[in-house]
Amino acid sequence: MSIIELLASLALLLVPLFFYLTQNSKSNASKSNPNLKSYPLIGSSVAIFANRNRGVQWTSDLIQNSPTATVVLRRFLDDSRVLTGNPANVQHMLKTQFYNYEKGSKARRTLFDFLGNGIFNIDGDSWKFQRQVSSHEFNTKSLRKFVETVVDTEVSQRLIPILSTAAANNTVLDLQDILQRFAFDNICKIAFGYDPAYLLPDLPEAEFAKTFDEAARISSDRFATLFPFLWKIKRVFNIGSEKRLKEASSELREFARNIIKEKKQELSNKSSLETVDLLSRFLSSGHSDEDFVTDIVISFILAGRDTTSAALTWYFWLLSQNPEVEREILREIKDKSESPVYEEVKDMVYTHASLCESMRLYPPVPVDGKVAMQDDVLPDGTVIKKGMRVSYHPYAMGRLEMLWGPDWEKFKPERWLQGAGDGVNNNGKWSFAGRDPYSYPVFQAGPRICLGKDMAFLQMKRVVAGIVRRFKVVPAAEEGFEPVFVSYLTSKMQGGFPAVITGNLRNKVQTGGNAGLNPSGSSIKHAKNQSSKADEFGLKTG
Repeated sequence: MSIIELLASLALLLVPLFFYLTQNSKSNASKSNPNLKSYPLIGSSVAIFANRNRGVQWTSDLIQNSPTATVVLRRFLDDSRVLTGNPANVQHMLKTQFYNYEKGSKARRTLFDFLGNGIFNIDGDSWKFQRQVSSHEFNTKSLRKFVETVVDTEVSQRLIPILSTAAANNTVLDLQDILQRFAFDNICKIAFGYDPAYLLPDLPEAEFAKTFDEAARISSDRFATLFPFLWKIKRVFNIGSEKRLKEASSELREFARNIIKEKKQELSNKSSLETVDLLSRFLSSGHSDEDFVTDIVISFILAGRDTTSAALTWYFWLLSQNPEVEREILREIKDKSESPVYEEVKDMVYTHASLCESMRLYPPVPVDGKVAMQDDVLPDGTVIKKGMRVSYHPYAMGRLEMLWGPDWEKFKPERWLQGAGDGVNNNGKWSFAGRDPYSYPVFQAGPRICLGKDMAFLQMKRVVAGIVRRFKVVPAAEEGFEPVFVSYLTSKMQGGFPAVITGNLRNKVQTGGNAGLNPSGSSIKHAKNQSSKADEFGLKTG
């Protein structure tokens, strides 16, 4: 047989195969979204690449346009991934079939240099053990009291003075940076009993914070790359960003080991020392393995550092666009004492609702991915193969009309309230009406639900009360400015949140009644959305 005849024969065989694959690809794509084009071999890689800088928004649009709120993305060489906003699917993944959906070995390897075998990077018995140990420590009144003390000190002695100075001098602050510094100081004190003093008047570049930021950013970039083999090659040859990640991770661990050594010495010298921070608690409970303690504490710092600061950054942006909601929050805050005790903070129902509403629109972790350990079928009929990545999408879920109604775009705290009626607060008789965690998985749900949820709300309410009572946050951008939503390991506002802090001139606001206020009419100014570095990894969970 000649070469020409051989090629002709191969062509006759390949052409039918090509059309079969084409039709099969289009069929698979149309099941989840008729507008998503998929081709042989490359799947939807062209569309994925075209939307690489706005992955969260693009996949959110696909989910919103899907009749089942689920979309199947085929990548190069038929590497299929599923993204869902369907609450039944979320419950199936996070509860019903919990042990079939794990972090997965690829995600663990990607983050191992940074997080090691910490609670947010493992599965199985190791996760269960760390979860039990951590859960015991988180559920103590003494830890809650310690958290209150740390947060109140940071608010009163650092955050408020910096904002007061900015207000007096009419200077522009990057509020996102300020809130990140605040959260970093807090979580380091709570986790290590160590004060990095990151939120000082001169806004120092603390070495530990800088190193931590670098390690988190480079680890996030590993997820973002279209070709993972590139960072693996750089790691083998110890060059570029991988060399810096290795150095940063080594520096963090050396720093942590020194603190652990000092803490062990301190505990041995003072047997009656009150063990308040998490590190002291772990060590006093008999968990003295340095790698174990280092991994778990670094994980908690990462989880507590950016999630609350991200939530608060978008929260103050939304308040600046919705003054009627801000006024209602101020009324509630002014009904409380200057330094509210835990019970009073817990009773800040409208503020709590407004925080939930803000995180509905701008969740700190917009997408969280798992890997199927065995073949499965989701409740909506989506077929899952072993090893397939399946992600639930809190960002998209916060925008689904079937969950939140046709006015989902509005920033409307009374979605979360009973007794709200037509917007009148019934003389402060709001009662909070929580949502099904599988419809609102901002803190995940099921066995891995966030251990620090209550701690996060306590911290956020203290910050909101401290700032709104005294100041008004005014964006320093031109009229019509729309911030850009970006996602690394957690969400951020691209370029920061430049703001002018003004003194609160509303102290004469009535504290009783609503004076005709109807916050249900408030709407969000859409933030442009651009994302998704590591948009399939969730750090808010345990």
